[in-house]
Amino acid sequence: MDFSTTVILAGLIVALLWLFSVKNRRKYHLPPGPYALPLVGNLPQLDKNAPFKSFLKFSETYGPVITVYLGWQRTVVLVGYDAVKEALVDHADDFTGRGPLPFLMKVTSGYGLAISNGERWLQLRRFTLTTLRDFGMGRKGMEQWIQEESQHLRDRVKNVESCMAAKPFDPSFLLSLSVSNVICCLVFGQRFKYEDEKFLSLLQIITNTLKFASSPWGQMYNVFPRIVEHLPGSHNTAFALIEEIKGFVSMQIQEHKETMDPSSPRDFIDSFLIRSNQEKDIPSTEFHHENLVSTVLNLFLAGTETTSSTIRYALSLFIKYPDIQEKMQHEIDTVIGQSCPSMENRKSLPFTDAVIHEVQRFLDIVPFSLPHYALHDISFRGYTIPKDTVIIPLLHSVLKEEKHWETPWTFNPKHFLDQNDNFKKNPSFMPFSAGKRACVGESLARMELFIFLVSLLQNFTFSCTGGPDTINLSPEFSSFGNLPRSSEIIATPR
Repeated sequence: MDFSTTVILAGLIVALLWLFSVKNRRKYHLPPGPYALPLVGNLPQLDKNAPFKSFLKFSETYGPVITVYLGWQRTVVLVGYDAVKEALVDHADDFTGRGPLPFLMKVTSGYGLAISNGERWLQLRRFTLTTLRDFGMGRKGMEQWIQEESQHLRDRVKNVESCMAAKPFDPSFLLSLSVSNVICCLVFGQRFKYEDEKFLSLLQIITNTLKFASSPWGQMYNVFPRIVEHLPGSHNTAFALIEEIKGFVSMQIQEHKETMDPSSPRDFIDSFLIRSNQEKDIPSTEFHHENLVSTVLNLFLAGTETTSSTIRYALSLFIKYPDIQEKMQHEIDTVIGQSCPSMENRKSLPFTDAVIHEVQRFLDIVPFSLPHYALHDISFRGYTIPKDTVIIPLLHSVLKEEKHWETPWTFNPKHFLDQNDNFKKNPSFMPFSAGKRACVGESLARMELFIFLVSLLQNFTFSCTGGPDTINLSPEFSSFGNLPRSSEIIATPR
């Protein structure tokens, strides 16, 4: 076959694909959206550095429910609190499907909690939520683990400062170590020393994985996986490194099998293995090795970098706005002094609680949420969302919507305070998403953010060498995740 014939055939295929999409648009009463080009869809119209901003612009023309094509993948984007809440909460059963995100599918082979659907998802979610609650209420519950880890973090920051004579340091890795150790206590029943080389290596892999997923190349993999698979690039390195984490998890599982007491589970892995043994004669059981490895991987990837990045961003905001930092410290000193912070203190620290909520809102760490998926044809607001359509609840549009936030584009703790300076909730606060697919680790993340940040402010005042004006709050990566920039800080003991 000569070159010209190949070009003609390729052109025919592209034309057929385009005609098929046009036919589908006519067959179904799809939500409106911008004109899509053959093969590449609406990709050329998206801001490659912050694609969620392009969806906001589309909504100004086409409304809060939009059809776009990411390559050849039909995608419906939900913009604003009303549309997102109506879908994920009011019509929760229709929107429980999880999109087969190619990156996560490659990493997990479709196993585990995050990417699964149907009976697998139902069983794994129910089990994970129950296990989290059980260990949270145990004699060494989650809150105690976080309190103990916060002490380790404080001691390490003091050591860093004393060794460096108040010179600036980057807290990124130290925060990742602390947050990840909480996950390790929950999953493995142990914490790792901050000097543990294997632990340090795994955390670096987690950091690099999230950076890859948020990079333009990572997004390209999600849009054109079959093409990118055959190309050289950072995706090959990312997948190879993730295999190292899976190998570490498998080793931990084997050690648990050898030392487990079925009458006294120590952690998530023990609980899963006990359930697996109970269902060993059930051919359709979802409690098997592949689901255990992938669910543990889900907990690590979701729970380590997102929470530690939020804490790191909070420290940058404290430096940027020293008056807010000082007001938080005064409230903490007045109410609990040097007592170990607990979740019980939160209702007595309304300003501190408001600031932590505003940190999450302003960072907007997962602007797209994880994509949902139409497992069947869905009727929504007079439109049809056909089966196999990816659905993006644009959390960015909820956290920055002008009609629900007084000053959405500025950092303003008053968003969570009433006229008497008492804490007030805002239904548009959805950093963990909403509905039946909301983050299973939400309660854990809330505990970590509150206890770690209060503990740090009890013991240190944060600053930087160049002063507040040198702090850059714009994200380093802004795509799948809004990842804050690394900044060198000074932690002055109080």
